[in-house]
Amino acid sequence: MNQQDTTAVPFPSSTHDGSVAALKTPAVLLAAEQPKQAAEIALTPTASAPGTKASDPKAGEKKRSSRLSDDKRFKIFSGSANRPLAEEIGKFLGVPVGETRLQRFSDGETHFQLLENVRGTDVFLIQPTCHPVDQNLVELLIMMDALRRASAGRITVVVPYYGYARQDRKDRPRVAITSKLVADLLTTAGANRALFVDLHAAQIQGFFNIPVDHLFASPVLVGYFRDLQLPNLTVVSPDAGGVERARFFAKKLEVPLAIVDKRRTDINVTEVMNVIGDVRGRTCLILDDIVDTAGTLVKTAEALLEQGADKVYACASHAVLSGLAVERIRDSQLEELVVTNTIPLSEAAQQVSKIKVLSIAGLLGRALESIHMETSVSTLFT
Repeated sequence: MNQQDTTAVPFPSSTHDGSVAALKTPAVLLAAEQPKQAAEIALTPTASAPGTKASDPKAGEKKRSSRLSDDKRFKIFSGSANRPLAEEIGKFLGVPVGETRLQRFSDGETHFQLLENVRGTDVFLIQPTCHPVDQNLVELLIMMDALRRASAGRITVVVPYYGYARQDRKDRPRVAITSKLVADLLTTAGANRALFVDLHAAQIQGFFNIPVDHLFASPVLVGYFRDLQLPNLTVVSPDAGGVERARFFAKKLEVPLAIVDKRRTDINVTEVMNVIGDVRGRTCLILDDIVDTAGTLVKTAEALLEQGADKVYACASHAVLSGLAVERIRDSQLEELVVTNTIPLSEAAQQVSKIKVLSIAGLLGRALESIHMETSVSTLFT
């Protein structure tokens, strides 16, 4: 490889308290017109980004094993999609994020190199496939290929947000089932195990021929809203597909459930139809897995208020927030939108006071520990 065709990436160091060693962070990669400049990826986690109301709930956390910090066969690596979350997980576990070098050729191709030995180790590779989706997905595949060729003992791909999940069935003639395609790509690239957070459809687990652990952000979200003690609370599912998720949430909070019957007329276009359930004089909490353009969310909030709801809150696991989403949320009648840091917020979203970010680093950290120690992951949700 001609070194003149790539952009070298510096590795600024930072230290964490306790047993965490000095970490080296790759930089954000540049476009072709600026081949000799590099900007550092922000080390500040999304949950503490300026302009947002950050929170890292500690309720229900179990005591962690001290063995992981001394276990040389346990390693964490991260791509560039959400490095702050990986740093949080590493700090939670007392394990430094592994050293790597990530570069781009002038035409945008990715070059990745591991800077430490992984032979025979249990590797956890953290990378959500959020915007830019295709770039982050290919980056993830390349990283897995490097780990496999470096003789890693086991590769567990940790994808807090699974892109292309919404195309999980053939609902129209001559369309692709992209969630199955991505599953095949991850397996072919070398994943021995996969861990996801709040998949858009639970059946996506069946697209994999490797073990899959499916986590839910509900322990973090439920704890937050339980502490708020909102009066006359009703949990609302924005569509029929999310009823099971909303029912579980309502059961945990011991409150009633309502459903909004909607009809999707096109991609990212939704027409709200009817509200099923009594919401008059109630404080409503809309629960969804993804907030993308926020069109459905805002229309659902309007429908609830028209039916006599007193106030409307919303929460979701994944803050995709594409298109006009930030502006719609800012101008909406929502009291607050609570999301997790599976996806890093854009600068515009960080400036909206209605958007609050909760960290799931502790939840993911305990799951990684359970997988490595071969203990039950499901106990995290009991």
